[in-house]
Amino acid sequence: MNMKAKELVIFDLDGTLVDSVPDLAASLNHALEAVGRATFAEDTIREWVGNGAKTLVMRALTYKEPADAKEGALFEKTLADFLEHYSKNLCVKSTLYPGAEELLKELKSLGFKTAIATNKPEPFVEPLLEELKIAHLFDEIAGAETAPYKKPHPAPILHLCEVLKTPVGKTVMVGDSKNDILAAKSANALSVAVKHGYNYGEDISLCSPDFIIDDLSELVDILEAANGR
Repeated sequence: MNMKAKELVIFDLDGTLVDSVPDLAASLNHALEAVGRATFAEDTIREWVGNGAKTLVMRALTYKEPADAKEGALFEKTLADFLEHYSKNLCVKSTLYPGAEELLKELKSLGFKTAIATNKPEPFVEPLLEELKIAHLFDEIAGAETAPYKKPHPAPILHLCEVLKTPVGKTVMVGDSKNDILAAKSANALSVAVKHGYNYGEDISLCSPDFIIDDLSELVDILEAANGR
């Protein structure tokens, strides 16, 4: 476990800071209805979120029926309809998790750099943060297209470290899924898992993060311990 003093805290977005499933589910079901496919309950869709829009749509199309259009017109139309609907409904029912805004403000007051590393398509990230009134609390954002590869690859973390001129050893990755923890481990950043959020129905402890927290406010204690405060 790398417990050097920390300077940069990178957060996943969906499932870590924001419960965005209600809006993602509504847009996905809208797109599925448009192509005559079955729709799904919000709780089912919750277990599919975390690998980006293309994977989300493919999981829905192939959950009950054969994968007959992975690269075909059905997939392309469903994806396009989903993205168009979601772009207009980013923050209808999406909400910050309890304590998220307060934590970000406290981290800034303590002098930490903060960033987002998400597999969400990049054009959706800042508008969602603006709607939630927390965009100003981040120094940098990495969306699905920012780095050459998405999480669980370490590329988004390494990109943010480079842009923000921070050694990866002084960086913390906070997330709710195995993608976040695997990316942190590959980058050699400290990994902190939150118990809320989306992890495909799996226990987050199976990924062996450095820390698991029940509440976002617990992150401050971890950082203060690492920085000898």
